[in-house]
Amino acid sequence: MHPADREMFGAQAAPALRQAVADLSWLFSRGYARTSALKLVGDRHALTERQRTAVGRAACADENLAQRSRHQLKPNTMRDHEVMVDGFNLLVSLEAFLSGGVLLLCRDGCVRDMSSVHGSYHAVAETDAAILTAAERLQALGIRSAHWLLDSPVSNSGRLAQRLRELAEEHHWPWTVEAVFNPDTVLKEARDVVVISSDAAVIDRSERWFNLAADIILSQSRPETWLVDLQHA
Repeated sequence: MHPADREMFGAQAAPALRQAVADLSWLFSRGYARTSALKLVGDRHALTERQRTAVGRAACADENLAQRSRHQLKPNTMRDHEVMVDGFNLLVSLEAFLSGGVLLLCRDGCVRDMSSVHGSYHAVAETDAAILTAAERLQALGIRSAHWLLDSPVSNSGRLAQRLRELAEEHHWPWTVEAVFNPDTVLKEARDVVVISSDAAVIDRSERWFNLAADIILSQSRPETWLVDLQHA
């Protein structure tokens, strides 16, 4: 957590952040380039760099919003499906949820965190709990099997893959786990499976996707949950 998060994402900052998301989405919908549009909106609302990152993650063009909605599956349609899981994307969000980190309810209904995995990942106290939370919900949804993908260039991806395999074997979950160079490419090209991710670039290319992080977080709110609603201006 950033030392200034309470100020940057507290109740007093939320109205400006929501308006910034609405403004940025309006610009995206009219073809403005991401970098220039985000600078324009960020300067207008006097946002910090971390707030600009949040607004950028929460905003999307009307066209993308409609497309994501069309291809998104609902919980009651998940039974017997095979799923492909964007591993770091899901687990880091669930770790933030369990530890009380900042979470963003975005325009497309996804819940995204403020973390970033750039070449390095370290398991935290909440990692096993995040895996178990995901597994419990996947079982409740009645999925047939899950294939987890991790980024092989990220440090400790091998250790996380091994932990996922150990827990799957221990609990008899129908999971396979693979570390690949670029999971995004595999996920975007996946067919005949349901993709589990909140990565905008991935879900914009997915034939079918499921919003598992939001499904869990919005239904299992905890006292320490810190969810900033940027969906509704």
